[in-house]
Amino acid sequence: MKKLLFAAVIVLTPFIARAQYFWDFGVGVGGSNYLGEMGGKQLTRRDFVMDIKMKETRQAVNGFARYKISPQFSIKGNLSYACIRGADSLCTNEPRYWRNLNFRNQMFELSAECQYFFYEINDLGHTYRYRNNFRAYIGLGIGGLYHNPKGNFNGTWIALRPLETENVRYTKVTLTIPATAGFYFTVNKHYRIGWCIDWRTTFSDYLDDASTFYVQNTVPGAAAVADRTNHAAANAWGAQNSNPGFGNNFGYQTWTDSDGNVHLNKRGDPTHNDSFITTSVEFSYVIRGKSSIYKSHYSYMFKGKKYKHRKVRAKF
Repeated sequence: MKKLLFAAVIVLTPFIARAQYFWDFGVGVGGSNYLGEMGGKQLTRRDFVMDIKMKETRQAVNGFARYKISPQFSIKGNLSYACIRGADSLCTNEPRYWRNLNFRNQMFELSAECQYFFYEINDLGHTYRYRNNFRAYIGLGIGGLYHNPKGNFNGTWIALRPLETENVRYTKVTLTIPATAGFYFTVNKHYRIGWCIDWRTTFSDYLDDASTFYVQNTVPGAAAVADRTNHAAANAWGAQNSNPGFGNNFGYQTWTDSDGNVHLNKRGDPTHNDSFITTSVEFSYVIRGKSSIYKSHYSYMFKGKKYKHRKVRAKF
């Protein structure tokens, strides 16, 4: 039986060796953008990438470790940084433009995702040496995001969360659901270069510090930051466009509908949480590990690179 196992190990050694490249470690460099209350063109809010302003794309970097758990699946851990920005001054939708809010958010995320490889070429160039390959994947995971939005007020970036612009002291940490797609090439077994796109759905609507309504704020300085509208100019624009009193739609103003219900002016859209997207070029190095198959079960057969022969006492 042991001789049969020994022969099987010898035959399978090339395949075991090829399966030993379980880990790769790398970095990614690219850009980021977001979908939230600020952005878009003439239409009202639209989902996914429709409202993204390419002019507000900012930098994103990440470091990662990936472990291959089977031929089709890998687990990837990420530590990433991304900066997102938005400004109503870039929008052509009149209510957003006259709202005149802006923000910047420098965020850090720790996440883990499962990647499924749906397409692969194991031997690029048909060299029969299996040194270069191509793999394409999709992935889904979970992460934790630290964020702290700031607004540009009179030329100075100030933290918005302590001002409680909507009388909400939201948390700086929120969960994310990263959905990814990408591909990579492996060169000479050890070097990988690839590209990926990551869309993060978050559990917060305050990445941009705007979500609900204008409120009466008691924090010193908060009212001026929460309401950035030039009301006189907005009213003048409304008068010229058959919308008198248009400037009264912004700031802490109450209004009554036909049924007698009192409402506050809308500042954001509480029906949708904020999300953001990153795209990056990734570089990684593949680490060759030792197979647990022959190491744990057949170590008695090997010593270094030489076979270990059992000593048998002669019987006469």
